[in-house]
Amino acid sequence: MGQNASKPPPSSTQHVFTSESPVSFSPDLINALQASPETDSTRSKDLELHIQRRVHAELERLDAEHSKRLSELREQISAAPDSSTESIHPDARTPDQPTSAGGPDHKAAVEGDMLRDLSRQSVQKEIDMLKEKLKRRRIKEEVVKDKAVEKAKGEVVNCLRLNDRRPLDCWREVEAFKEEVGRLEKDFLGKVME
Repeated sequence: MGQNASKPPPSSTQHVFTSESPVSFSPDLINALQASPETDSTRSKDLELHIQRRVHAELERLDAEHSKRLSELREQISAAPDSSTESIHPDARTPDQPTSAGGPDHKAAVEGDMLRDLSRQSVQKEIDMLKEKLKRRRIKEEVVKDKAVEKAKGEVVNCLRLNDRRPLDCWREVEAFKEEVGRLEKDFLGKVME
């Protein structure tokens, strides 16, 4: 039991099919197939290259179409008056301009002034954001310059160097470092909350 396979071993690994009608190929076809340098792998490589070329061409076409559409939209945006700026500054004009409408030149000048005002506002907002970032950085620099934390950190590093095989012997130094960091965090939160 278990020594013999449940299926008899196959008598041969090839299957031969016989047809009822004789199959014959012309000698020209047989010679052409034998002389052909193409193999399955070369055919698959050629097919892969063909697919890659088609995909590349399609991507280039889509990229060109996208670029064209983008340039058209940019032209439309630059040519069209900005309705949002008109609603913000309906009476915007320069001091040397008369109050009466002076035609297309007057309209272009008014739009230019409105755009300058908007750009001034956006630049001012950016400056304010950068000032805030600098203030936060100064606080971080103060945190880094704390002498007690640096001293405790140095003691931990020295202890770990001395006890490189037994790092658990440095628990006192690690606890002192944690206390200093906790004190520093409390101080930082006190400054931020004020």
